[in-house]
Amino acid sequence: MAERLVVLSDMWGVKKGLWITSYLGYLQQYYNIVFYDIQQLSNVDLTIQSKENLHTAFVEGGIETAVAHLLKKEKEPSHYLAFSTGGTIAWKAALKGLPAKSLYAVSATRVRMENLKPDCPTTLLFGGNDKYRPDNEWCEKVAKHLEIVPDFGHEFYTDEKIIGKICQDLLAAVTAKPKEVKKVV
Repeated sequence: MAERLVVLSDMWGVKKGLWITSYLGYLQQYYNIVFYDIQQLSNVDLTIQSKENLHTAFVEGGIETAVAHLLKKEKEPSHYLAFSTGGTIAWKAALKGLPAKSLYAVSATRVRMENLKPDCPTTLLFGGNDKYRPDNEWCEKVAKHLEIVPDFGHEFYTDEKIIGKICQDLLAAVTAKPKEVKKVV
């Protein structure tokens, strides 16, 4: 039986999210996928969807609304793949009891403001030029490990090379053979 993977979009949701179909195409043969457009999850409905307006809507209650809705909807232990603000939502939900088997957060914008790490295996991936990337001090205190891809900015997760890398990371985890346990007599 395939593992369950919950995917959370970035703040643009499906409106600028054609890149998400590449992830779904790669991963659907190995995972049972559930996808959330975080605009819908957060009840963000703006007439003018500028970067500034979306950011403000998420910061001023949208993130917390999305966290609450995700906690209501997701009861089954699952793996999480989340992008930008979606990564922040998954991180915060995991801190509040979301049954996460793992969290792979890419360019998670506001995790740098968190003081605790979710109690599950967590991968954080950022572009080297991402201005929202946590600093080294935060990493030492909270995350312990942060992977950085040099020469990329915040939305690097839309690049086909990065899509391939992230999917390979996730597929390696799901296709890894369990180590054989030898019984000592």
